[in-house]
Amino acid sequence: MTRAYHQGSRAVQDQVGVRELADHVGRSITPVIKDVAADFLARQPFLVVGAADAAGRMWASVLTGPPGFLRARGTGTLAVAGGLPAGDPLTGALATDGTAVGTIALDPRTRRRMRLNGTLTAAPGGGGFTVDAEQVFANCPKYLQKRQPLKLEPQGPGVVRQGDALTAAQQRAVRAADTFFVATTAADGVDASHRGGNPGFVQVRGAHELAWPDYAGNSMFLTLGNLAADPRAGLLFPHWETGAQLQLTGRARTEFAPDGARTVVFTVESVVESLPAGRLLWSTPEYSPANPHLGSTTR
Repeated sequence: MTRAYHQGSRAVQDQVGVRELADHVGRSITPVIKDVAADFLARQPFLVVGAADAAGRMWASVLTGPPGFLRARGTGTLAVAGGLPAGDPLTGALATDGTAVGTIALDPRTRRRMRLNGTLTAAPGGGGFTVDAEQVFANCPKYLQKRQPLKLEPQGPGVVRQGDALTAAQQRAVRAADTFFVATTAADGVDASHRGGNPGFVQVRGAHELAWPDYAGNSMFLTLGNLAADPRAGLLFPHWETGAQLQLTGRARTEFAPDGARTVVFTVESVVESLPAGRLLWSTPEYSPANPHLGSTTR
C-alpha cells in the first residue's frame, strides 16, 4: 500500500467525479507515524483491526487495553500489547507473521480517528504484535457519535452464538446501531473503516442481507474501491453500553443510483456474537450533527 490508491478506488473516484479532490486528500496518506499520531494512539483504550482468517474470510475485531497498550516505535511501527478475546475469528491471523491488517483508532470522547494499515509481525511468545506502517492518515469527525467511557468489565462468557444467518435479536441490534466498522481488502492490503449515522441507517433486508447508504466523506473511496476490486468484507457492530459484539463476514457490493446516491449491500455468510471479558462500557451517545436524517440522500 505504498501508493494512496489502487485501480478500484480510482474507478469509483472517476465514476463519482472526484479524482482531483481525491488526489489532494490522498497527499495526507504516508507511511510515517508523526508525533501527533503517536500521542493519539498512546491515549486510546481500544483498536479495531481488520484482516482475513485462514479461510480467507474478512473480519473486523477489537482489542482493548489500558492507555499505553498502543504505542509507536519510531516513526514506522505500531506496537500492540495483549491479544483478542478467546474465540475471536482473527486470533490465528494476529499471531501469524506477514498478515496484512488494517487498523482504526477512534476516540468517541473527542470524535477523532486515525487509520494505520500495514503488515503484522507477532510478538515472540504471543501477547501482542507489531504493524509495519504502510498507510497512516487521519479522518474527519463526520458521523462519529460522542461517548464517554464508564468502566471496564473484566468478566464475560466470550462467544455466545455462532451461525450463518442473523437471528431475530441480532437483526434488532443491527437496526438499533449508530456505528459499525468495516474491514475490506484488495491486492495491495487491508483497510478498516468506520460507518456511522442515526439508528436505523443500516437496513436489515432479512437474515442474510444488510444495506446502508454511503454518506459523503473524504472522497478517497478506500472502502468502496476495495469492494470494487474484491467483494470480501467483515463488519463489527459494537453495543457500546454493554460491550457486546456482533461480527459478520460476507461479501458486499455498491449500487449506484441515477441520482448519484450510493448504497452498499452486504450478504451475510457467517456470524459471531460475543460478550467478551475485558470489554469497555460507554455512555449513551450524543449523535453527530453531521448525521443525515433517515430517508435523505447524501452523495
